[in-house]
Amino acid sequence: MNEQELKALNVDKVVDARGTACPGPLLDAKRGMAKVPKNGGVLEVLSSDEGTNDDIPLWANKVKHEYLGNIEEAGYWRLFVRRGKR
Repeated sequence: MNEQELKALNVDKVVDARGTACPGPLLDAKRGMAKVPKNGGVLEVLSSDEGTNDDIPLWANKVKHEYLGNIEEAGYWRLFVRRGKR
């Protein structure tokens, strides 16, 4: 998805993991996903740890969620994941 499409998403849960280092943002994302509606809900993760840009897509693929992309903001990233059937 492009940046405009990501900004237009209706997000079901936002996890703010800014200021935490790996594996904090990933663990917060896993906990946050439990509060996202199954099969189509969207999680947004805010992270200032650049490694999250690798960790979140790998995790999403592994557990059958759909990584939608990220937006770089001033000092942090917004990452979007659509929940799978799990």
